Amino acid sequence: MSATITWVIEWMQTTPTTANPPETVITAGWRCNGVQVEGSGDTAKTYNATVYSTCSFPAPSGTFTPYDQLTQAQVLGWCWDNGVDKDATEASIQSQINGQINPTVIQPPLPWVTPTV
Repeated sequence: MSATITWVIEWMQTTPTTANPPETVITAGWRCNGVQVEGSGDTAKTYNATVYSTCSFPAPSGTFTPYDQLTQAQVLGWCWDNGVDKDATEASIQSQINGQINPTVIQPPLPWVTPTV
């Protein structure tokens, strides 16, 4: 099974409305979330992972989409075109979840500490 991946643009920074062109997106904050459910019914367990960062963009050339007409898909495309490695990010999400399902390192309780109820 593999994780369900969701990409989100959480915020954008722009030039001022008085700039030319106005409200040009210069930076976007993005997040990639993954969720995977293992098992079913009462034994089902949900695993989550996330990666987030920012991406900056060069000044626009060619066609210009006004800020109020931008779509999340369009801005995500800019991120992927400007250095955000979509495949590597999604692989990182899956790796995080796989590590939760089958951990390679665990942290057991200290043997000299009596567990509390």
